Amino acid sequence: MSSIVLLSCDTDEFDYQGGKTDFEDVYRPQIHFSPQKNWINDPNGMVYLDGEYHLFYQYNPLGTVWGNMSWGHAISKDLLKWEQQAVKLYPDELGAIFSGSAVIDKNNTAGFGENAMVAIYTSSGQKQTQSIAYSTDKGRTFTKYSENPVIENPGMADFRDPKVFWHEATNKWVMSLSTHHTITFYGSANLIDWEYLSEFRYYDGGPYGIWECPDLFPLEFNGEKKWVLLVSTTNAPNGGTATQYFVGSFDGLSFKADPAPYPLWLDYGRDNYAGVTWSNIPDTDGRAIFIGWMSNWNYANQTPTSGFRGAMTLPRSLSLVQHSDNYLLLGSEVVSEIESIASDWNSVFTGTIVNESKTVEMGITAPPAYELEIEFSDVQDTNPVLELSNVHGDIVKIELDLLNGQLYFDRRNSGHVSFNFAHFPGRFSSPVHSGLDKIKLNVFVDQSSVEVFINEGLSCQTNLVFPKEIYDQMNIVSDNGSLDVNIGVRVFNSIW
Repeated sequence: MSSIVLLSCDTDEFDYQGGKTDFEDVYRPQIHFSPQKNWINDPNGMVYLDGEYHLFYQYNPLGTVWGNMSWGHAISKDLLKWEQQAVKLYPDELGAIFSGSAVIDKNNTAGFGENAMVAIYTSSGQKQTQSIAYSTDKGRTFTKYSENPVIENPGMADFRDPKVFWHEATNKWVMSLSTHHTITFYGSANLIDWEYLSEFRYYDGGPYGIWECPDLFPLEFNGEKKWVLLVSTTNAPNGGTATQYFVGSFDGLSFKADPAPYPLWLDYGRDNYAGVTWSNIPDTDGRAIFIGWMSNWNYANQTPTSGFRGAMTLPRSLSLVQHSDNYLLLGSEVVSEIESIASDWNSVFTGTIVNESKTVEMGITAPPAYELEIEFSDVQDTNPVLELSNVHGDIVKIELDLLNGQLYFDRRNSGHVSFNFAHFPGRFSSPVHSGLDKIKLNVFVDQSSVEVFINEGLSCQTNLVFPKEIYDQMNIVSDNGSLDVNIGVRVFNSIW
């Protein structure tokens, strides 16, 4: 991947202050983070400190397509309403600033100060190397380490995206690093001097593309600590880019995956990539909180937004769930903080649908965004279809194939579809990981996206859409059979 490098610039010229602010422009998400202007991709440096969630991200301060990679920055107290900050890290003589992570150095292991916020990132010049920068004012300003890089390139074309955490049991920092078709682990006592630990490889040469943006973190299941490894990659099940995961063990030296029918995917839609979790979440919180880039490299530079390009998924809480075949799945649900911007639930339909298309009056008119909760039960000889549409005829379809345990999402006629054919190849499928006697869908609809969570997030899909206006009409279709349906809706206030 080539890069355009700014070796020097007046940072004030590219800060948000004084720029055009229009959070009501066409396709602007109203409950998802997006930049005030210009291009973003991967979330970076996600860290919590003193009541604030920090979201750094790959950012182009000069335009709405990929290039000039820097670290943009936003801060939130609730994971939803974001205060956009000045750009924090610009390209330098070592190259563009690619993806990475941030930690809080509570014990001053690096010598930058107690509770310093330390960013670890890839410098992408002629070779990709790992560098660090530090902040002693809670992320408001950063100083690049004078002796960067802290890890030289050992001769690899792909050597990037460091994700770092403190491993208590072995009393050291551990880095997960993308190294082509593998993840390489490094260890350090001080964030400056790193040593090779091990390498994790699962597929012998494929069938998946380059591994990117790794994240290794623990989750408890039935009182046992398990480790989850996220890996973003190409050749996803529905085309383009997506994120795999492995569940297993980590001893401070190497990661070992438990037996499971890999690949397992965090999200089966087309538009959830490069996501990782926040670091330094208080132990009393007990959550692993995830956010991803809501786009796909197949068409990310062509999406038809104006003034900005790119957004993040809704933040999610991750958990482990036992599959009936005795392996662990990674479930995800939207964080509970979503309640702070939500209206009360309104029941819009409860009843039985038999061999018909039933129009459901949702009672909402051009809302900023909304959530549907739909429960299907007592399904007999039918594959129910949920159709969301607007007065212009834009439509998306969500179809359950209960015989084969699949959910399909169809956006071929969802609105603006001509900007890039790769955006609309057909229907996208995802598994339904549970018994089929009762299916629950939570569907989050924003101005340019639909996120579907199946059975408390055991499987999900995130997909971009570009309708002429938000979908505010709904049909439920039951052909050649019957089903009991219970539907509720609630509207969200805009986060802007």
